[in-house]
Amino acid sequence: MFHLVTDYATDLKREFHGYGPGKLRKDFLSGITVAAVALPLALAFGVGSGADAAAGLITAIISAFVISALSGASFQISGPTGAMTAILVPLAARYGLNTLFAASLLAGLLLILAGLFRLGNLVYFLPSPVISGFTSGIAVIIALGQVGNLFGVPLTGENALGRVVHLFQGGFSPNWYALGIGLFVITLMAFWPKKWGSRVPGSLAGVIAATVLAVLLELPVDTVGAIPQTLVHSSRLTIGSLTQMQLDVILLPAVSIAVLCMIESLLCGAAGGRMKGERMNADRELVAQGVGNLILPFLGGVPATAAIARTSVAIKSGCQTRLTGVIQGVVLLLSMFLLSPFMSRIPMAALAGVLMVTAWRMNEWESIRYLFSHKFKGAISKFVLTMLTTVLFDLTIAIAAGVLFSIALFVVRISSLQVSVSELDKKRMKLPSEASRHIQVIYITGAVFFGSLEQLESGLTKADGDVLILSMRGVPFVDTSAVAFLLEYCQERQKEGVTILFSSIQPSVKEMLDRAGITDVVGQDSYYFNAKDAILSHLDE
Repeated sequence: MFHLVTDYATDLKREFHGYGPGKLRKDFLSGITVAAVALPLALAFGVGSGADAAAGLITAIISAFVISALSGASFQISGPTGAMTAILVPLAARYGLNTLFAASLLAGLLLILAGLFRLGNLVYFLPSPVISGFTSGIAVIIALGQVGNLFGVPLTGENALGRVVHLFQGGFSPNWYALGIGLFVITLMAFWPKKWGSRVPGSLAGVIAATVLAVLLELPVDTVGAIPQTLVHSSRLTIGSLTQMQLDVILLPAVSIAVLCMIESLLCGAAGGRMKGERMNADRELVAQGVGNLILPFLGGVPATAAIARTSVAIKSGCQTRLTGVIQGVVLLLSMFLLSPFMSRIPMAALAGVLMVTAWRMNEWESIRYLFSHKFKGAISKFVLTMLTTVLFDLTIAIAAGVLFSIALFVVRISSLQVSVSELDKKRMKLPSEASRHIQVIYITGAVFFGSLEQLESGLTKADGDVLILSMRGVPFVDTSAVAFLLEYCQERQKEGVTILFSSIQPSVKEMLDRAGITDVVGQDSYYFNAKDAILSHLDE
């Protein structure tokens, strides 16, 4: 804990060194720009999470004040995200908001513990196809979850896919006005010029235009509804409701929320760090996310995480320090008090359109195209497995399945061991023809461990020379099963009068052979830099 505090103080001094009016102006303008992007997304993700628009707005504001201030980097922008809605929607539908809030609280505790125990770098052990797969799976869930709002019809059920299938199986009558508004927002965002987007985000322009049209034409569509002008929502976690929660009900959702927050926040920090040329303190970022998610349930906010889209906007807009995030929060807070009458009349279909486009853009299309265009079968299978598991089951299960499948593929691949026995070519080595000893070189390539012992044994049985030289330049490591087998092999062959030599062996492998007692059996002088030296030293002994 102490190291996090001291690192935080050191980073703040470095971050604000030489801070003046010029940098403050850049932070101020960047904060306003990020707020323009965050406002429609906060409302949309609040609704998409199973709560309401006010909950999303509260989440964005508190995240700006708390998480941005404590963040492990100067550029991180946190708030409600589309990825998180994939977990929250079924949780809220099945158990209600109180359980959602309790799971968020427990997730906050888990994140703080992860930061204190310095687990911030674990996320980098996830294979990139697995990350792309669950990101695409989340995008599918978000899109499916907004079908009802887009068509202006109610959806019932706990699973997004099940609700949509049930809707189309039973037949429904769409609200054509709602569908028209949703398609209008989607089209406007898709074709919104990039040069305009640097000043006014397409999502904000689409929501404003759709709301104005709905009000002027008095269209019969569902709207966001009243947005309370307070940071303490009427639907929030209380101590009384918390004591009634069952741990077995909230544990798995809490783990899912914590894992997703960890992955999203740390990957966002890595991407943002490359853009700004600044390294994020991963452990402190986890603590910051944990503290934010501890506070949010008691105010009625939904779980938050770092958001790559808003973070990249902040950096591109000239973000200098973490004040950008705080200023964003101030702007959103003012919007809550000044614009709530207008925001209450935003059509739900307009927010559905924003989420549909967001879901599409969430996919890592460049990485996906790369995998499929180059036909990386292993990576493609990881991607597809993780995506389908995310949609059909749960994020935590999806990540576990993706990682286990990746490990299985890795074990299968490194189990491929090549063992070839080569007879001594006296002419090629320009050796005298009277050299009498039968020398063979056994070339071993690949990892030698329990999974490849059968291949090693099969290859070694083909050797029948008087001198056997095991060339192990291509062996990166050996395990205890492998050295136990090699020890027994060396002992048996020496009893038969065969000389065992080793060449081109890597230091880590040599250390394992020493520890296993193989060096004591064959002798320290049985190791050579290359096979040629070993051959020349044992031609006519």
